[in-house]
Amino acid sequence: MAPADSAEWELPRLRASFLFQDDYKYLSANDQAASQDLAEFFDVKFYPYNPPGAPPVFAVTSKKHAVVCRLTQTDKDTQPCEIIQLIRDDGDDANCASCWSRDPATEEPLLCIAGTNSNIKIYNVKQGKLVKTLVGHGGGINDLATSPADPLIVASASDDTTIRIWSLAAAHEKQPCVCILGGESHSYDLLSVAFHDNGRYLLSTGHDQVINLWALPEFPAEHLDVPFVFQYPHFSSSEIHHNLVDCVAFHGDLILSRACHEDSIVLWQIEGFSSADPIPGPLDAPTPTDMAKQTRSYFTPTLSQDRRAMFTRLAQFHTPDCGVQFFMRFRIFHAPGRHPILAFANARSRTFFWDFARFASYSRYMADLRDAQKAGKPLLPATAAAAGGGEAPAVQKPAWLMVKRGKKGAAANAVAQAAAGDGTPSLRSFVMGGGGGGGGGGGGGSAGAGDKESMVSASPDPESVVTGLGHSKETLQAWAEMYDLSNPVGYVKAHRTLQIDGGFVGRQVGWSPEGEWCVVVGNGNRALIYQRWAKEKGVATTVA
Repeated sequence: MAPADSAEWELPRLRASFLFQDDYKYLSANDQAASQDLAEFFDVKFYPYNPPGAPPVFAVTSKKHAVVCRLTQTDKDTQPCEIIQLIRDDGDDANCASCWSRDPATEEPLLCIAGTNSNIKIYNVKQGKLVKTLVGHGGGINDLATSPADPLIVASASDDTTIRIWSLAAAHEKQPCVCILGGESHSYDLLSVAFHDNGRYLLSTGHDQVINLWALPEFPAEHLDVPFVFQYPHFSSSEIHHNLVDCVAFHGDLILSRACHEDSIVLWQIEGFSSADPIPGPLDAPTPTDMAKQTRSYFTPTLSQDRRAMFTRLAQFHTPDCGVQFFMRFRIFHAPGRHPILAFANARSRTFFWDFARFASYSRYMADLRDAQKAGKPLLPATAAAAGGGEAPAVQKPAWLMVKRGKKGAAANAVAQAAAGDGTPSLRSFVMGGGGGGGGGGGGGSAGAGDKESMVSASPDPESVVTGLGHSKETLQAWAEMYDLSNPVGYVKAHRTLQIDGGFVGRQVGWSPEGEWCVVVGNGNRALIYQRWAKEKGVATTVA
């Protein structure tokens, strides 16, 4: 269940990590020479169809295995993650993508897995058996996505430059591919595909740095002799990024995307696009009549005298130290009435979190401060003059909005930090091996987690010189760097940065359906398990 509203502001903390050591145990002697290259988790997806309150289940996918795990509430010294199924792929291909579905007859969980051999393998997770293979792509598959509106609709992004839409419904058994998106839309390998919440819009992107948006038809419930074929997307642009794009996602009607070498996740919008409007048809898609144009859009038709922008950048979230790595995917948690939280792991063992609700809250607080300043009302908290019984501040500072550490009052800052629980959790790292089953696994050791928050909650501001707004320049600048979205080309720093020991490269982030757990996977077959609201549930993390 969701926590109290005040706890919604809490960001995840590292709870545990595990290593899976069975990934290349069954390889030939020749293949074992290159076994280190195989030890990498590329994808993680939570099962989205369990009832609310049920222990969340997720699958992590490596080149040769899919490991299905369940998370449960336990005491702080116990591994919360239990392996419940292990699926080993003995084929020659290397897997890198997955998504969930359900059996249309029994509603048992199905896990779709794909990789270099161009087929999608569908496993019944309860039985651990391959039940179906989808064949049709002419190249490897780098991403899979299930429609939020229909668990039987799956999209795949391939090196053959096309996206295929598959139906797992019984009526489409003989022709499961119901739609092909291709034509002149992409010119190189695809890396990422994402559905809108309504299931009628789809984003695609990849090595050609183009991001396309497609409006999908309503697929008939009966058999199709041949799939729909769309040649042109309804929006296409190569201007958002200037390198290969390896992750794209909807956030409502807004879009998040990330490109290699740019060290940022961009939030942007297609001008004129609204999912509440009627869905355009395939003949409405603009054709590339002017090949010099880098962007074309159905949603903002342009005439020669009309110079309106077809998309607008809104913000850039700073993701430093990604280096030359690509195939690194962020994930945003968003559910009705809940705080949207963006998470991403870089190539230097750091995981970043941004709480989107903080942007509006910060903006309101600063506006209230300016209004109070104009009215001549007190801005500093009463604790600044506790002995004299000073007035309460005219504006209450949000508890999560922390002030910059100053040279003075460092001891008080340390006390405040300890009280807030913002220390370095001392956590065990668990090794999981063997053929599935039980949860704890072997060896321990330190996870080496470090909560690298640079701000500390304190009142009043520890700086000796404050501005007219009641806070130091250093504090106001630090806040602006993290919460001010007024500059769409400036970098927005993470609201929390967590670091582990060792050389960890993050590949994918997964959020549990209710937002309590966040799992990050990457090289070394390592999974990092982050948790929110542990203290409310009696699982306080240990502070070193």
